[in-house]
Amino acid sequence: MEDAQKFTEEYFAAAEHPDPERCLAFFADDAVVHDDGRTHRGIAELRAWHRALPTVRYTLREVVPTASGHRARARVGGDFPGSPVTLRFTFERDTRGRITLLTISP
Repeated sequence: MEDAQKFTEEYFAAAEHPDPERCLAFFADDAVVHDDGRTHRGIAELRAWHRALPTVRYTLREVVPTASGHRARARVGGDFPGSPVTLRFTFERDTRGRITLLTISP
């Protein structure tokens, strides 16, 4: 659990950073992200997805283990309609610790 907490804190810090490559380093080359009704596959699509995101701040609320990884709940605030909002981030990671699947949902 401690590993999941630390990983999630580091992921959110990288996601807030202006250099998208910092965040993309957390993902496996064939990773899949489900966000806002869309699916993004592979680093090239994840790079485009990340570039299109507004600048946001994450406030981590909780991290809980799941059968295949862990789930985090975070308050997300920024320049977008409805801000701030609380979202769930469900992470699955490979044996090297990189994200293979990330699902972001309300």
